[in-house]
Amino acid sequence: MSVNVLNADAIVIGAGIVGASCALRLAERGLKVVVLEREAAPATGSTGRSAAGVRHQFSDAVNVMLSRDSIVEYRRMPEAGYLPIGYLFYVPEPLWEPQMRAVAMQRALGADVDVLTPEQAVRIVPANVEGLRGATYCRDDGVVDPHGICMTWVRQARELGVRFAFGCEVASLQHDGSAWQARAASGSGSGAGSVGTGAATARAKLLVNAAGAWAGNVARLAGLHVPVGPARRMVFATGPLDESLRLPHPYPLTVDLGSGLWFRSERDRLIFGLSNPQDTGFVEGIDWPWLETTYEASLAHFPWFERLAVDRRASWWGYYEDTPDHNPILGRMPGADGWINACGFSGHGVQQAAATGRLIAQEAIGEPTAIDIGPLRIERFAAAAGRSGSGERLIV
Repeated sequence: MSVNVLNADAIVIGAGIVGASCALRLAERGLKVVVLEREAAPATGSTGRSAAGVRHQFSDAVNVMLSRDSIVEYRRMPEAGYLPIGYLFYVPEPLWEPQMRAVAMQRALGADVDVLTPEQAVRIVPANVEGLRGATYCRDDGVVDPHGICMTWVRQARELGVRFAFGCEVASLQHDGSAWQARAASGSGSGAGSVGTGAATARAKLLVNAAGAWAGNVARLAGLHVPVGPARRMVFATGPLDESLRLPHPYPLTVDLGSGLWFRSERDRLIFGLSNPQDTGFVEGIDWPWLETTYEASLAHFPWFERLAVDRRASWWGYYEDTPDHNPILGRMPGADGWINACGFSGHGVQQAAATGRLIAQEAIGEPTAIDIGPLRIERFAAAAGRSGSGERLIV
């Protein structure tokens, strides 16, 4: 089997929505880029299994800004399919004050967020409001088409000369003192801008770890520790809603902050879910027993859930790429020359990918980033820094 040596300025590992964004923006800055992707096509991992929500309503400023700037880009991108159906957060009494502080910060950063009484909120989504203080609502939040966004960026990146190697799972990573060398076990890309069949080895001074749930595994190949791991999440789909459950508008992405239950319209049905904090690791398939737990959580404030029928064939699962604090890791890796992280979005990758690609390009060429990524650098985990018995550099 022949081995293609792909010399470049930057290697991007991962052709999901974050990796595609990074590759495109690096190429726009004049860098020669190679993308290595373990799957046979773009957007086939977490990107293609996302619930596709985009929102301004976060509790910390850097996440608000990442999503705000990304939504601005999605709104003017036809392929993004942006639909401003809104996000509605039902807030219990104990969480009201923190939510109000968050709203003040969101508004200061330009988000159009309304504070609603329970009576106002139930006009948007019917609910049993016992124990709820009120709700917050942002009409500029909504949903996008992650697949359409990713495929558009891949096409645009190819037009700028970016080479994609699909079916190439990185097997080893080494730094020879001047550049990173990534060896992929196999290659099966096809089409313009793709690498032909055969084992692939890429060499570049810069390496961007955008491997999603696999980012921690990728780092271990280089003897590094990046605290990102998989967390399985279920998206349950109902059958088409009967007439009594239809509203004159789409159900916004509605969140019960007390339980974490969420749901939204998906054409003529609903999709819904509830995170299981114990469901970590590379476990595949839908956890159907978790559906009962999810239903139980829904009934406290949305008793009409009892009338919903689940369509098992339309339901799906995917991975979050979690970090210990559920915020992404962005920027250069101390002690690892040329290594840049763009991973660990903990369920926010789709909604923050547009801004992330531009920030990573600025970081790569040494420009100040448009958003201060200091709070998201890996150094925030420095208390765990050290060296493990296995030889991994615990630069966390």
